Amino acid sequence: MPTILSIKDLRKAYDDGFEALKGVSLDIDEGEIIALLGPNGAGKTTLISTICGITMPTSGSVSVAGFDILRDFRQARSLIGLVPQEIALEPFEKVINTVRFSRGLFGKGRKDAAVEDILRRLSLWDKRDSQIRALSGGMKRRVLIAKALAHEPRVLFLDEPTAGVDVELRKDMWEIVEGLRADGVTTILTTHYIEEAEAIADRVGVINKGEILLVEDKDKLMARMGQKQLDVQLTTQLTEVPEALGGYDLTLGDEGWTLIYSYDTKSERTGITKLLTDVAGAGLQLRDVVTRQSSLEDIFVSLVKEPEGSA
Repeated sequence: MPTILSIKDLRKAYDDGFEALKGVSLDIDEGEIIALLGPNGAGKTTLISTICGITMPTSGSVSVAGFDILRDFRQARSLIGLVPQEIALEPFEKVINTVRFSRGLFGKGRKDAAVEDILRRLSLWDKRDSQIRALSGGMKRRVLIAKALAHEPRVLFLDEPTAGVDVELRKDMWEIVEGLRADGVTTILTTHYIEEAEAIADRVGVINKGEILLVEDKDKLMARMGQKQLDVQLTTQLTEVPEALGGYDLTLGDEGWTLIYSYDTKSERTGITKLLTDVAGAGLQLRDVVTRQSSLEDIFVSLVKEPEGSA
């Protein structure tokens, strides 16, 4: 697929010397769903704000479908839809008028069929004549998405779109994003919900302290960095790992009732068979054996974790 968003060495520094973005480079393909993960203050919102023209970059470049965000601002911005973190809507306006107004802001002519289609897809059609103030928090977030889609953008930014939304509405939004992909819309979302990235993203980017730590295909990332863990549950409680098992990388869990063994799934030999034989040889009886794969959350935490002793 062709690249629709190209970010090259993007930097943002403030007068006090703080660098919010430190040379961010990233290419995103048309129709892709990419999740941008990072702790608070990592630079996620600054990156989105800069691409959308809300914040001026210090240096670097960004182009949307070939249009530079500074030189060709109107053309670039017309291709972008933004759903911000904060719910800022006119409380006494009707839902349908709010969406129509957003379409007009981008110079688009009235197109009732397009507005109706957006509202129906977001389960807002029945609420079209309701005032914003009468809606639930989840419905207001849907209105934000409808506003962002009103001018038919090709790139959609979702900045923490499901913050404060219940699980059911969150899953509905995942389905909405998948539906947009079918229309060729590229979606970039920032999120604190790791399961959101696992559920819908094609690629995952991790940003911390204004720098992109990695951008990789989600499945490849989990295969490359994911580890499997074997929990050997015992019938006897231990206070320490037996000396006979000292050759294995084992830790105690479950207050001493479980031996935990981590291993690389890509290795030719996992060592599990020999471990279980040696566990029996050490006079320990098994109650159960359970395996689990490292999650994307485990990988994310390991990437952004501060080294011990750092300030």
